[in-house]
Amino acid sequence: MGKVHVGATLVPHFRDFLPGWVARQAWYQGSGTPALRPVGFFRFEDPAGQVGIETHLVSDGTGVYQIPMTYRGAPIPSLDAASGLIAKAEHSVLGTRWIYDGTVDPVWRDELLRLVQTGGVSNPSAKRGVAAAEARGHPLGTIAPETATIDLRRLLAADADAGPEVAGTVAGIWFPDGPDSPAATGLLAVVHQADCRITSVGS
Repeated sequence: MGKVHVGATLVPHFRDFLPGWVARQAWYQGSGTPALRPVGFFRFEDPAGQVGIETHLVSDGTGVYQIPMTYRGAPIPSLDAASGLIAKAEHSVLGTRWIYDGTVDPVWRDELLRLVQTGGVSNPSAKRGVAAAEARGHPLGTIAPETATIDLRRLLAADADAGPEVAGTVAGIWFPDGPDSPAATGLLAVVHQADCRITSVGS
């Protein structure tokens, strides 16, 4: 499993590149470049220990958005140079990192489906200053990873409905108003057994 380097720095920082990237996404429902406030973080583990997998939950003041990211030491070989790339940054311990939208990374996809199939729970992030967020898988039917469809909920809604023909879900817990506020619960992702694809939906 990958090692978390507590206290390491990243240049440029997430606060420098995430707002502009979010503003350019079709699923973002605000206008202009948002001021993003971290609401929570959680991690998946790459069994090979090569890819960092971390999800950021951020608020623009009106809603909470889910941004899964993967951190790699080289570009994803199967993708065009800029496809799904959020930023290229320098990590104080690991060196150059290619930071991708998790939905384009096959390792993120495999680990999300594994979480659902096993009824697993995400790992906590080492980041400080926010309450712990959590993702928990719930298998509801047979899932064949090679033909599964993942509908990722980008704009989170408390207790949102999964819809019909569901093979599994990822349920989340987060604290939209800070560590001392009431927790919100809702769906982070829904898995259907269909042609292999990943979609991002607003809520």
